[in-house]
Amino acid sequence: MDTPSSKCNLPPEKVFSIQIGSEIFRLSGVSIASDAPSYFSRFFEDQLLHQDAANIRTLYIDRDPMTFREIARHLQGYHVRPQDGAQYVKLFADAQFYTLPRLMSQMFESECFIQIGDRHFQIPRDIFSGPGDAPNFFTLGFAAFFASPTEVFPGLDRQGLLRPPAIVPPSVPNRSADVFDELLHLLRGYPLHIRNEDHRASLLRDCRYFHLRGLEQKLIPHQITTNPFSHRLEIVIRLEDVRPSGIQFTFNAVSGSPAVGGHVTYMRPYVDENVADLVVEIGDESSLIHRGSMRAEFLGLSKQRIASLLQTVGKKMKLSDPHPPLGQVPIKVRVDRETDLTVDGEQDPQHLMVPRVNAEAGADCVPPAKRPRVDDTDDGLCVVRTGQWRLQVQKGPTGAYEVVLVAVKLDVYTSSQVRNRSRKFL
Repeated sequence: MDTPSSKCNLPPEKVFSIQIGSEIFRLSGVSIASDAPSYFSRFFEDQLLHQDAANIRTLYIDRDPMTFREIARHLQGYHVRPQDGAQYVKLFADAQFYTLPRLMSQMFESECFIQIGDRHFQIPRDIFSGPGDAPNFFTLGFAAFFASPTEVFPGLDRQGLLRPPAIVPPSVPNRSADVFDELLHLLRGYPLHIRNEDHRASLLRDCRYFHLRGLEQKLIPHQITTNPFSHRLEIVIRLEDVRPSGIQFTFNAVSGSPAVGGHVTYMRPYVDENVADLVVEIGDESSLIHRGSMRAEFLGLSKQRIASLLQTVGKKMKLSDPHPPLGQVPIKVRVDRETDLTVDGEQDPQHLMVPRVNAEAGADCVPPAKRPRVDDTDDGLCVVRTGQWRLQVQKGPTGAYEVVLVAVKLDVYTSSQVRNRSRKFL
């Protein structure tokens, strides 16, 4: 039960008149004192100080009487709960204007009303508190609702304020309500069945729109397993989903000698607690293998992404300024006995169209006696439909570090006829 505030000196039994718009409300001193100090308590305390108690004038405020009915119920001890976004912003604004500390606190602790598409949502304020999920579209775009009570309406001088600034109910009309409902389901910690890749793409698209970066990392396609042969954690992730902040590099420890190389590891930002060996997936027929030199070439966005990835790896290795950038020369490719290889639709063919080497044959992709010069004429080209690669760095012939892509799983074709075979009629 509320008791009169010690910060209000109004007589509890006296009734004070307040006119809001065209309606007159009569509230006792104990009701006004229940949420004080406020605009009302200060006004009537000043009246009692300078006027006879019988001549206290009516306080007139040109505001919405319907909203004040809810505020009067709050002052009389009832719990007030907004019914929709429009009522929420009116109560929110008038609680600030009348400086009602208890109602202001209640409004800041209550759920926030936001319209997404054609549907209204009541969202707990702390739902965006997960790592990477703030600041976001809502905390930045609707900062007044997610700020602290002392930070709302920044720069606004309350002294002599005739009325608070108008507030529009939070609304994002151009996004899907169904997709946002599923994002809320995930943010509350519940699992969600992703029906297909189109469904995942819709979730990720709105994650990025709302800047929910932590949730985005949970939704991107990936696979984390422990390799039973190496006893190391591995993560398979698409090239376009690799973030620079998650890339790390581990040098191979060789006792008594400088590091001869190492491998790239990865940890999804905001989500993972342990690093894992990176296996990057590159699809969309955007990578080529020159079979003569066993060097890789990348097309389109994959070329830019690989360059960015290798630039980040170089920074993690703390290469000195004179050292040439990683990937400046064509990247080596290694296909060994552990590679799951499909060539022209044939699984693990006997007539290998891509040279293989033993895993123990060394870091290069072709035995030394048969290693061609880099500038030799290639004897053919393989187009990689989809490939999964480990990234290793080793010392090259000149002593500089160079990148080697170690094939884990490849689906390649060697002629236009094979590619045309996969075409479908419209």
